[in-house]
Amino acid sequence: MTTSRATPALSLLLRNFSATEAGTWGHLMDFAMAADEAGIDRLAVSDHVVLGEDLEAYGRPGTGGTEGAKQPTGPDGHWLEPLTLLSAVAGATSRVRLHTAILLAALRRPTVLAKQLATLDVISGGRIDIGVGVGWQKEEYVACGLDYHRRGRLLDHTLEVLHTLWTDEPATYSGHGLEFENIHCNPKPLSPNGVPLWVSGTLNDRVLERMGRFGSGWIPWGADAADPTVGVARCYEAIEAAGRSIDGFEVAGLLPTATNDDGSLNIDATMDAVPALVEAGITDFRAYLPVPEDRNEAVDFLTPLTTAFRSATS
Repeated sequence: MTTSRATPALSLLLRNFSATEAGTWGHLMDFAMAADEAGIDRLAVSDHVVLGEDLEAYGRPGTGGTEGAKQPTGPDGHWLEPLTLLSAVAGATSRVRLHTAILLAALRRPTVLAKQLATLDVISGGRIDIGVGVGWQKEEYVACGLDYHRRGRLLDHTLEVLHTLWTDEPATYSGHGLEFENIHCNPKPLSPNGVPLWVSGTLNDRVLERMGRFGSGWIPWGADAADPTVGVARCYEAIEAAGRSIDGFEVAGLLPTATNDDGSLNIDATMDAVPALVEAGITDFRAYLPVPEDRNEAVDFLTPLTTAFRSATS
């Protein structure tokens, strides 16, 4: 049996946070428009609704963190709400896909979230990919009146409601204290299967079950992020066991960058590793690069990178 692989994509982080008061966030629009013009495939934003003061939890795998990792801001850091920001970015761009990596979906009421995401999908012309995960921070669940220890079940419930409202007309649901019958939630996302949902996490049994039911892509986390190629086959198995096709399934991975002696990006050497990673199943290459702040300079910096990436993945 042959499968259809997703076209390899080059992604950048749209840094929707600041350790201190940013003053203005206009640079994000310049960055997004430069990426759009230069041919970058996807822009990813992250999510924190609130921050507590136990930021060391970010580096503890036992609480959902990554061993040794460091939270990029202090507890008083400034974080823009991702869906609001992506709505603005959608209006300022025309082709680049817009992604959450990740959205703490369980913190939002699921029926309202279904409407928000469908609206964002429609107004962007179907350019939305939503990465979801349970997160690592207890304080966010507490502040939203939710049980942190049930965060996996809460996320599954949220995804069930999203899928039901996006695909059924009329929609009926019963579970986890929420019941509705014969309701209509329109417009639907442009894809008949709804907005693509990327599941984030280390591949334990619960994450694999979630992947099988809902996953259009995988955002590796924790130990799996060091070498996501090892987990690709497990994702495929979970999806096929759930009776779904793996055609077009996406896997995020880091773009290994190489530099010249002066510290500048060596594009040719950077692309040397890409074909083998594509063969191993990576489809979404996340690049962390010193992109110039000036919009025109950013376009000049990114355009040869995207050209080289197309050549390396063709």
